[in-house]
Amino acid sequence: MAIEKVAVIGAGVMGAAIAAHVANAGIPAVLLDIVPEGAENRNMLAEGAVAKMLKTKPAPFMHKRNAKLITTGNLEDNLDLLADCDWIVEAIIERPDLKQDLYKKVDSVRKAGSIVTSNTSTIPLKTLMDGLPVDLQKDFGITHFFNPPRYMRLFELVAGEHTRPEAVEELRQFADVALGKEVVDCYDTPGFIGNRIGIYWSFIAVKSAYDLGMSVEEADAVCGKPMGIPSTGIFGLGDLTGIDLGPKVTESMLNELPKSDPFCQEYDPDHPMVANTAKMIEDGYTGRKGKGGFYRINKEGGKKVKEARNLLTGEYAEAQKPRLASVKAAKKGLRALVETEDVGGKYAWAILSKVISYSASLVGEISDDIIAIDNAMKTGYAWKYGPFEQLDQLGNQYFMDRLEAEGLPVPAFLKKIGDRPVYKEEGKNALYMTVDGEYSVVPIAEGAWTLADIKRGNEPVMSNKGASIWDLGDGVACLELHTKMNAIDQDIVTMLGQASKLGKKGFKALVIGHDGDNFSVGANVGLALFAANAAMWPVIENSISEGQNALMKLKYAPFPVVAAPAGMALGGGCEIVLCADAVQAHAESYMGLVEVGVGVLPGFGGCKELTFRAMANKKRPGGAMPALSGVFEAISTAKVATSAAEARDMLI
Repeated sequence: MAIEKVAVIGAGVMGAAIAAHVANAGIPAVLLDIVPEGAENRNMLAEGAVAKMLKTKPAPFMHKRNAKLITTGNLEDNLDLLADCDWIVEAIIERPDLKQDLYKKVDSVRKAGSIVTSNTSTIPLKTLMDGLPVDLQKDFGITHFFNPPRYMRLFELVAGEHTRPEAVEELRQFADVALGKEVVDCYDTPGFIGNRIGIYWSFIAVKSAYDLGMSVEEADAVCGKPMGIPSTGIFGLGDLTGIDLGPKVTESMLNELPKSDPFCQEYDPDHPMVANTAKMIEDGYTGRKGKGGFYRINKEGGKKVKEARNLLTGEYAEAQKPRLASVKAAKKGLRALVETEDVGGKYAWAILSKVISYSASLVGEISDDIIAIDNAMKTGYAWKYGPFEQLDQLGNQYFMDRLEAEGLPVPAFLKKIGDRPVYKEEGKNALYMTVDGEYSVVPIAEGAWTLADIKRGNEPVMSNKGASIWDLGDGVACLELHTKMNAIDQDIVTMLGQASKLGKKGFKALVIGHDGDNFSVGANVGLALFAANAAMWPVIENSISEGQNALMKLKYAPFPVVAAPAGMALGGGCEIVLCADAVQAHAESYMGLVEVGVGVLPGFGGCKELTFRAMANKKRPGGAMPALSGVFEAISTAKVATSAAEARDMLI
C-alpha cells in the first residue's frame, strides 16, 4: 500500500512542522490537536499552528501554497479524518500513558493496514506498545524526525517485535524518496542513535567546560568548527534549542538507561552545572526564546552588545573572541587539536575521548552498523564528521594508546579494529569496518549514487585547480567545481569553456553538479575587489567577457546541459544554472542574482537570461514592462529563493 495521505496528531512545533514537510512533498496531510478548554474555535491549535508556520523563519514550508494541502481539525470532532489516511504520526507530549490512550482512539477509526507511528525521541517502542492489541503492534513503529523536520535530514526508524516488514519498507521508501530523509534503522533502545549519543555529547561538553574553568566563548570556539560541529558551539546550541529542554531530556535518559551506563555514571546531581542550569531556567534565561541564555543581547545605551554569561557567577559581560593556540592548530586536524597543550586542547580531548569511546561501546546495542551511527550524528546533529570518522582522523591506535595511558577503558570494538582505519578505499570500492571487525563494501542504495562513487579509482577527463570533468558513463560527462565554496575563478571559467567542446570527445550530454554542500556562491569577489582597487580595469573587463563567452558556449552547446544545484547557487553560480537547458535542483536550493549586494551587477549574462525567461513566461501580464519590472526587482533587491519551488516561481 502506497502512502498517499498522512495524518499528524499534535500541532506543537514538531507535529506541525512534520505536517508541513509532508505537504512539501505534495502529499495531503491532516493535522489534529486537542480542543482547548473554553475555546470558541475548536480547531484553534491546529489552525494557529499552520498560520504561525506561514510566518516562521526559517520557513517550514518550501512554498506557501503547500499549506493548502493541510486539513486541520481536533481530536473530539474530527477523528473520522483519520479513516482514509495511510500513515498516522503521533507527536504529542512525551508521556506513555497519554500516548497509549491516543493509540486506542486511533485504532478505533483507522483503516486496516494503515501505519501508526510515534515521533518520540526517547521512549522505547516496547513501552509504548505494552498491553496494546497485537493487530495494532503489527502496524506500529517509531519514526523520529529531528527538529526542524524540513532541514534536518535524519529519520530514525524503529520496528518492534511484531511490526510488519512491509510497513517498515513502506516507511523507509516514503521517507527516503518523498521526504528526502536519511533513513537510519535503529534498535529499540533509549534515545535510539542520535539522541543516545547526542545527549551524552552535549552533557559531557557542558560538564567538561565547567570542570576546566572555561568561558562559554572558549568552549564554543573549540566545540564548534574545529571539531566539525556547527558554529553555534555547545552553549550557543543550548540557547538555540532551549536551555529548559536540557533537564527534561537528562531526566528521561536517566530513567530509561541502566545505572551502569556511562551517562548515569557521569551524572552528578551536586555538580554546579545542575544548580546553575536550574537557576537560569527559574530566572527566565532559557535561551533565545527567553531573556537570553549563555549569551544575550544587551540593548542598553542605544547599542546592541552581545554578552556572555560567566558559568560560575551568572554575571554577564561583553562576549570576547578567544585566542587559543589549539583552535589555530585545529586547521591541521583533530590530532593537532587534542595534542595542543592549552585548555582548548584539553577540552577537545575530554569530549572526544568520552564520546568516541561511548559510541564504540554502543556498537551492537544501538546499531550493528557504524555507517548508521555516523550518519545519524551528521544528519541529526549537523556534525561534519560522525564519531567513527573522527576516530579515523585521530587514528585508532593513537586513541587506544592514549586511553590506556590515562587509565581509561578501551571498548571491545576498538580492540577489534586495532591499528586499521574504520573506513578505507580499495580500487573502486569504499569499505567500512563491520561489528565483527572485518571490512565490507559500503552499500549504495538502488537508484542512488554520488559523484564520489564515480570518481573512486578513476581519473578525470580533464582537470585544473578549480574544476574537473568526469565520465559518468553512457556518453554523459559531469563538470565538478571544487574551489573554496565553489567560488568562480579563472580556472572554473576555463573549464566551463572546455566543457562546451566535449562533443569532440564523444560525449552526448553534460551535468554540472557535485557532492559539495553548495553549488557555487558566485564569483570570487576578493579577486575582483583587488583588481578594482588596483585600477586593473582591462583585467576585470577581460574576466567578465571570458565568463560571458564560456556560458554562452554552454548555452548553445550541441548537446543537452543539465544543472544540478543544491545549497547556495548565488551570483555567478545562479548564472551557470540559468544557461543550462534543464535544471534538476535539490529541494533545498537557494538561488538568486545577488551581485547588487556587493555593489555590482550580474556580469556573466544572468540579467539577459532572466529577462528572456520573464518575456517567455505565459503567466506574465501583457506587455514587456511587467516582465522587465519583475526582473529589475529581483536583481536590484538581490532576491534569493529559499527553496527550489520558490526558485521556479522566480523563473530561475
